[in-house]
Amino acid sequence: MNVSCLEKVVEYASMPLHGTLSRKLRKGLKIQINEGRIYEKSVLFLGSDFLRVTEKEDGLSVNTYYGWDEIASIRTYSTEPEE
Repeated sequence: MNVSCLEKVVEYASMPLHGTLSRKLRKGLKIQINEGRIYEKSVLFLGSDFLRVTEKEDGLSVNTYYGWDEIASIRTYSTEPEE
């Protein structure tokens, strides 16, 4: 999968964080990279060479970096709207 396609998936799953270049996941949406950990309530940054995922854990800011060329898949999870 090429970088522009992966960027579009991340852009769909998130929205701009006011005043920064980062993006926060949309409400009720979770994201999974390479069939690994599922992130929710995370902040994403789309660098030219990498994707950074930032989470808050026990008062710490934890950053996980993925090289674009190392990402094979991105999966999103969301709840279905009630009818």
